[in-house]
Amino acid sequence: MAKAAFNKKRTLFTSTVDLELRKKLVKCYIWSIALYGAETCTLRAVDQKHLESFEMWCWMRMVKISCTDHVRNEEVLLRVKEQRNILYEIRKAKANWIGHILRRNCLLQRVIEGAIQGGIEVTGRQGKERILSFEGGSSGSHYVESSLWKRLWTCRKTDC
Repeated sequence: MAKAAFNKKRTLFTSTVDLELRKKLVKCYIWSIALYGAETCTLRAVDQKHLESFEMWCWMRMVKISCTDHVRNEEVLLRVKEQRNILYEIRKAKANWIGHILRRNCLLQRVIEGAIQGGIEVTGRQGKERILSFEGGSSGSHYVESSLWKRLWTCRKTDC
């Protein structure tokens, strides 16, 4: 989506306008699309790699470097006089979001602080009876049919 937005305004970002102005425009318009909601989600290593490659893609397109030119990332960063900082921006947004949440007195604050214990609760009368009898030390052979109960039974046998 952010690449599409960049390509829509490609003439502006690759024009002869001052480099500093083009960098500010990319950070303002394109990164806001790419990083929408990033402060609330967990970034895996794969996600971080994709974001860093997107950042380099933007800088390369801005200075009109083709992927087939085989220019190193460090060289591209020197040409645009920039450092890799898209992940830093995400960390800064996460810190602001956490600070905002912790200032409020709400359920999400208690969850983040660990005041509320999480867990799966089995609903329904039959399910509660099965769990009670299962914990009571019955043989458990009639629970093996269901994959859920099979997992519970192996977990109970191995004390996990």
